[in-house]
Amino acid sequence: MSGTDLARRDFLRLAAGGVTVLAAGTGCRSRSNRTTSRAHGGSFEGGEPLRIARRTNYISGYDEWWDEQARRWGERNGIEVLVEYFDVTQAQAHAETEAASQRGHDVFQLVASAAPFEDHVIDHREIVEEAIAKFGTMTSFVERSIVNPKTGKCFAFSDAWNPSPVHYRTDLWEGVGPPAGWQDLLTAGPALKARGTPIGIGLSPDIESNGGLLGLLFSFGASIQDEEARIVINSRATVEAIKFATALFRTAMTDEVLGWDIASNNRYLVTGRGSLIINSVAALRALESQDPGLAAKTGLRPVPAGPAGRFAPHAVNVYMVWKFSKNQEAAKRFLVDLIGESKENFLKSAYLQIPSFSKPASDLPGLVADDPRSQPADKYRLLAGAAAWTTNMGYPGYTNAACQEVLETSVISQMFASAATGAMTAEEAVRTAEARIKPIFDKWREQGKV
Repeated sequence: MSGTDLARRDFLRLAAGGVTVLAAGTGCRSRSNRTTSRAHGGSFEGGEPLRIARRTNYISGYDEWWDEQARRWGERNGIEVLVEYFDVTQAQAHAETEAASQRGHDVFQLVASAAPFEDHVIDHREIVEEAIAKFGTMTSFVERSIVNPKTGKCFAFSDAWNPSPVHYRTDLWEGVGPPAGWQDLLTAGPALKARGTPIGIGLSPDIESNGGLLGLLFSFGASIQDEEARIVINSRATVEAIKFATALFRTAMTDEVLGWDIASNNRYLVTGRGSLIINSVAALRALESQDPGLAAKTGLRPVPAGPAGRFAPHAVNVYMVWKFSKNQEAAKRFLVDLIGESKENFLKSAYLQIPSFSKPASDLPGLVADDPRSQPADKYRLLAGAAAWTTNMGYPGYTNAACQEVLETSVISQMFASAATGAMTAEEAVRTAEARIKPIFDKWREQGKV
């Protein structure tokens, strides 16, 4: 499939099944002002509370706004709404616990693929169809993140996605020019490192590093799988990507990137040492609050281009409705109505949450053209075109449970790191990664999910 959006008829064709497609913190916590509402006269009056699990957002005030929207929705619909929050790094573990025990929340939010939970969730096709009818086409890589073409099931629902652009110090790159391609990083990197301002691309086990390195692979024409979900990691393109990353690590970075956690690159930028990172705009938003002067010297660019193009696989915001939910109808209605708040969601999230559907997204060019918090005011204008260089984690195929497990087990970052540190040659690192990936795909194929 091509283009930036999925037409409604194409979604129905894919989700219906039977058609060949493309040739095949710890613990969840309640907020002190947890969202509760019990009103009378609404369509869900008298039932169980609607329980929603969400990850904590990094943007100040966003969770409070979201809570208020949920409370008002509950008042309009005559149902109590309980919203609980968890740290993003604990999301998968919480979801696994609920799936295993077959009890918990009615709606569960992830910022990773929900594919591993396909057997435990409803088919969300009905609410996706309704959202398409009301709010226009769905961004194509979002669709590739929530549909299993093998089973025909829509295993999640998405209201938004988060692009991950380059953040770079304009003052440090002055005279070199804005970084446009990966080769620009390799060319400028040694001098930046010599000045005490190295480039920061994570090579650690965290999910942020694995996603960023996956984008590097894609830009060299490599990937975990092809369009038919066949393993293709062992390729000349993968070897070339690893050799490039090894050179970049040794000449332009420091060993600290081998041990980064999910927030390390954000902290690296705030210290003033980082000359370049790749992250959601949450990094720049934090900098605007903590050090406006440094933020004014930090620019945004699309992710670097490689020989095969420009790719930034990043988080798609998804919600799952469990099969064991006691409030499935209320959960479905809540999620569809959530899309009606997409524009305000984008603004309240400080531009992190780009709408997954076309009608709410049509306002983006105007919204990002003049931002009162940034210098210059049009710094965020590239977000209006971010769908052109953002893709799903399973590219060029659909994001499936096997791809998600490969990322969760850090196969990609360990492949890169083992070569960068000299523990293996690039070729050895690729063969080792392939050997780890194969049983993961075999397991999910046996379950009929790939």
